[in-house]
Amino acid sequence: MLKYLLRKEFRQIKRNAFLPRLIFAFPLMVLLVFPWAASYEIKNLNISIVDNDQSSFSKALTQKIISSNYFRLTDYSVSYSAALKSIEAQKSDIILQIPANFEKNIINAQGAKVMLSANAVNGMKGGIAMTYLVSIINEFNASLIKDLMPLSKSTTNISTIQIDQQYRFNQNLNYRVFMVPALMVMILSLLCGFLPAVSIVFEKELGTIEQMNVSPVPKVLFILAKLIPFWVIGLIVINIGFVVAWAVYGLVPAGHFYTIYFFTIIYILTVSGLGLIISNFAQSLQQAMFIIFFFMLVFIMLSGLYTPIDSMPEWAKWVAAFNPLKYFMEVMRAVYLKGSDILQLWKQLLALIAFSIFFNIIAVISYRKSS
Repeated sequence: MLKYLLRKEFRQIKRNAFLPRLIFAFPLMVLLVFPWAASYEIKNLNISIVDNDQSSFSKALTQKIISSNYFRLTDYSVSYSAALKSIEAQKSDIILQIPANFEKNIINAQGAKVMLSANAVNGMKGGIAMTYLVSIINEFNASLIKDLMPLSKSTTNISTIQIDQQYRFNQNLNYRVFMVPALMVMILSLLCGFLPAVSIVFEKELGTIEQMNVSPVPKVLFILAKLIPFWVIGLIVINIGFVVAWAVYGLVPAGHFYTIYFFTIIYILTVSGLGLIISNFAQSLQQAMFIIFFFMLVFIMLSGLYTPIDSMPEWAKWVAAFNPLKYFMEVMRAVYLKGSDILQLWKQLLALIAFSIFFNIIAVISYRKSS
């Protein structure tokens, strides 16, 4: 009996002119376009410079900052108070104040200080601007030390700044390594959540659900027949993601593919079960779309895709704890960046299994089959 139900489901998918195209086009478009458009790198930051020294060193520092492609000089003020006005007028994001005797103090090995003031209304933008500027100033300081070394009789007369930095799991801070695995999760969630949500409702509107209701097919078998095609679709989509991540971005998992496949099967069952629950209760296709859109929007925003969950308020952390998208996103990033295996991801595994069992039991119970 299951064989004939599956044949019916795959034929319905095949007869739909839009659905097969969506399965292939959607992951390709998201993975090819989104990582370039949704960059975590911030460029063209507006900087206001207050140069109280007007020396060759201060001008060289200003030129180095502007030529970095991260900052754009939008204000060159004569005083700090004037530069603050550019911040208040939203013309500048950060202020660099170079004190008088800047060049003289560096040559005499007395040390020189500069003041940085970032607009922290947007805390992330201000923090990133400060990090970029500190890095550029450190590079400038290192070049000065190299140039002044032959002029000094002793290396002790030159003050140096030593900074040891180590970036684990993403040495080059390439945001695509962090973003692409998360986008695969989002694609799976949308396709394997939306499609089951409209599956039963679509049959209600066509009238074919009545034939199933009067048939001797058990509810469990009917729900299973609805889930298996989306398992197949989900595995096709994740493989498309693997190919695009490797061919376009040069990304391959640091861990094993079987770990991702194992979690993918459980996650597809989870999100498809949620979609079937919505489909059981929805009375129309439009209603089902609105409900699944609401859930997916909440899940995506509280998954850690855009902002770290640790940075969220406590109430948001509690809500995120009941978000299956969060756990699978942690799995994908852990396998791709750290090479984690199933044993190391046991917490996420237990959470996804619990969600899967809960959603699918509710899907079977909520399906009202009249005899």
